Amino acid sequence: MRKIKHKGGSKGTKDKIIELFFEKHLKPVDISKKLDVKMPYITKIIQKDARYIGEKESRKHNNKEKQKVQKRIYAKNKREKERQEKQDYQRLLILINNDNKFLSTKKKVSRVKYAKWNRSAYNYDDNTSDLVLKDNIKAGYNVAKRVSNIVNPDMIKSKKIFV
Repeated sequence: MRKIKHKGGSKGTKDKIIELFFEKHLKPVDISKKLDVKMPYITKIIQKDARYIGEKESRKHNNKEKQKVQKRIYAKNKREKERQEKQDYQRLLILINNDNKFLSTKKKVSRVKYAKWNRSAYNYDDNTSDLVLKDNIKAGYNVAKRVSNIVNPDMIKSKKIFV
């Protein structure tokens, strides 16, 4: 069972409380945990000291300054995040527009160009050097099921992956 310290604590405990609060600038909660003393006793001791009001004002001022710095950091990070999101969105719009231009052409697209645009839909056949449409892909009659004579398939690998 834990010993309960009373108001009539030793002179050493009072000195430690005053030292920890005024010199080490610890909070009463931290002092309470460190010395195993109840909070009301700690506050009573520190409030009796003549330096208490000055220390309280100093801590209040320091907290306001810390809060201002934290607000600036938060606002800066938020603006940076929003700017990055706008840039990413603009890049995505450009990519979508380029793909739309490519897909909306009425010209017939060569098999190699189609395979390059949608490389993830094809597997490379080592025996015949062909790109073969994957079995699980359902495509219309105008999609090339086989693109012949692709000697180096890495040359037509696309960064885009469409599944």
